[in-house]
Amino acid sequence: MPSSLEIEAQLVITWNGHALQLAAAGTYLILNIPSQQVLDQLTAGPPKPPGAPKAPKPPGPDPMQQINDLARQLGWVLDLRVAGKTYVTFGVQRTPKITLNAVLGKIGSFFR
Repeated sequence: MPSSLEIEAQLVITWNGHALQLAAAGTYLILNIPSQQVLDQLTAGPPKPPGAPKAPKPPGPDPMQQINDLARQLGWVLDLRVAGKTYVTFGVQRTPKITLNAVLGKIGSFFR
């Protein structure tokens, strides 16, 4: 009996006119987001009214750490890519592995 769930799939999801690609082979999943702007839109949440105060960070575990812990429990590796370059890898170690592409992409998105 296998110790983890293995998947073979390719899926393209259209979100706000952008193609998000998900591919899986065995226990390795790749989610490719077309650009940093699309990733920023996905993670921004609902729009806030002008002049609304910034909400404090909710108490509890970091969402990225929760994704990493879940991937490790399932025996999966989730490779989040932006424009074809690895951004964050979940499930390979105790903390998510954030790449230099992620840091530079996030800094660059502030100037757009």
